[in-house]
Amino acid sequence: MNNFKTCEICPKHCRLDTGEIGKCRARINDGEKITALNYGKITSIALDPIEKKPLYRFFPGSAIISVGSYGCNLNCPFCQNFEISMADSKFPTRTITPEGLLDIALEFYYKGKNIGVAFTYNEPFIGYEFVYDTSKLLKENNLKSVLVTNGTVASGALKKILPLIDAMNIDLKGFSQEIYDYLGGDFETVKNTIQIAAQSCHVEVTTLIVPNMNDSEDDMRKESAWLASISPEIPLHVSRFFPRYKVTDRPPTDVKKVYRLAEVARENLKYVYTGNC
Repeated sequence: MNNFKTCEICPKHCRLDTGEIGKCRARINDGEKITALNYGKITSIALDPIEKKPLYRFFPGSAIISVGSYGCNLNCPFCQNFEISMADSKFPTRTITPEGLLDIALEFYYKGKNIGVAFTYNEPFIGYEFVYDTSKLLKENNLKSVLVTNGTVASGALKKILPLIDAMNIDLKGFSQEIYDYLGGDFETVKNTIQIAAQSCHVEVTTLIVPNMNDSEDDMRKESAWLASISPEIPLHVSRFFPRYKVTDRPPTDVKKVYRLAEVARENLKYVYTGNC
């Protein structure tokens, strides 16, 4: 007998029968509900400068524990972390409970080296339950919770978790639905995520400039003007692409192009930074 359930975490709303796994490779219908198959399954953990997230205007000069799992709900062919974002449950992991991760965060906090935890490397929202449970513990212990995300999350799930989140860096892959069609995503969803999150926590935005995809001055002018309509003080990171994963037929983005697009963005935004240059 079929036992279909619909995932409510991202706008793809995968309809899964018992035992089926969603397109993100990390959410499963366990027979009672859809939950995170990758709960507490950690592929990478490190103590990073906060600027590496990148967050330049959120406790600058501090460090944060960065953790990642596996899976993603987009299919960017140029993904810079494809080894884990495109992986599934067969990828080697270590299991850490929310309490265990809190203990690690507190250990470094007491040494004066850490402000909290950043959920990063792969898409954190598809591990929603683990992020929620851990962020709740972090909040109770006066530590910061940071999401580095592609922004492809349903508004209901976003609004539920936002009271626990202190900062987000949100990827804005480009400024058209055409670009998001190429990546398997939804442009309006990501814009909605930025708008909602900016009302609740510190938000910075990153755009990876891929040659012949999103590198026009016109697109950057539109993007920066739209961000400025929310707040001209939203920091924007204009980042340089390097050939990765399935996109190895293009050279790295010309540094001059990155600097020029940053200049264009500064027509509308107060804080614009270049990355990977």
